[in-house]
Amino acid sequence: MKPIRIIFLSLFVLAITPAFAEDGGLLSGETMNYIGYGAIMLALITLCIAMYVVLKAFRVVAQILLGPEGLEKEKTSKVALKAERKAARADRLNKLLSLKPMSEEKSILIEHDYDGIQELDNPTPAWFMYLFYVTIAFAIGYLLIYHVFGVGQLQYDEYRTEMAAAAKEKAAFLAKSADKVDENTVKLTTDAGALAAGKSVFQERCAACHGVNGQGMVGPNLTDDYWLHGNSINDIFKTIKYGVQSKGMPTWESQLTPKQISDVANFIKSLHGSNPANPKEPQGTKIAEDNGSTSAKEAKAKTAMVVK
Repeated sequence: MKPIRIIFLSLFVLAITPAFAEDGGLLSGETMNYIGYGAIMLALITLCIAMYVVLKAFRVVAQILLGPEGLEKEKTSKVALKAERKAARADRLNKLLSLKPMSEEKSILIEHDYDGIQELDNPTPAWFMYLFYVTIAFAIGYLLIYHVFGVGQLQYDEYRTEMAAAAKEKAAFLAKSADKVDENTVKLTTDAGALAAGKSVFQERCAACHGVNGQGMVGPNLTDDYWLHGNSINDIFKTIKYGVQSKGMPTWESQLTPKQISDVANFIKSLHGSNPANPKEPQGTKIAEDNGSTSAKEAKAKTAMVVK
């Protein structure tokens, strides 16, 4: 009866805990929560103990009812059941491995022996034979798919396919990374595609001031050796990007992408020495061609050294 009393007492404490919390007793709400959780855990532990006690009581009652002989029979039946289960497991294992039990090994002994050593005529396990047949079927299927009908790709064909896919991904990456170029990272290029794209933008946006062939109109001639703001690829990119407000050249940063500005700058570099018809008179400082890597100040310094 004590376990039952403890359970009821715990449940009673759990029930009155919220009431004490609401009445504003001496204990805080957090403390009351801990007490409630403790009561629940105590009730659960008590319940487990009670179930264990009840189970032990059933066993005692069973011993009294069955008597010594009944208990012995029960133990014997349990042992026999374990032995049957063990034998059944061994039998399943023997069937899986196609083996004979130890009691039947004499029937599969091979007649000959070597120095008193005999061997058993055990067949190959069934699972191994099934696996062997599967490998044969796989080999035939592989041969038909890859070498007869050509449905699948061989190693070199698969390699070429993957390289083509990688090339497309690379082109897409370069197309995105091209828009990250600025006046510090722009590079001089003679790529026909870039120059064609630059020519298209130049004729659409720049020809009105510089002429279709860069010979100069309102703006300066872009084909001679004279430059107002430098002739390196970096200088030309910067001039196009930010413009020259004092000379009436607008900034193209908000209208053209960095890739388009780079293409236009490279197209302008390609116009050097093209000698178009009706060129505008030279403007600015004569600067030697520097393959696009020298800044305007460095180019002017080189020109001064040549004059001296």
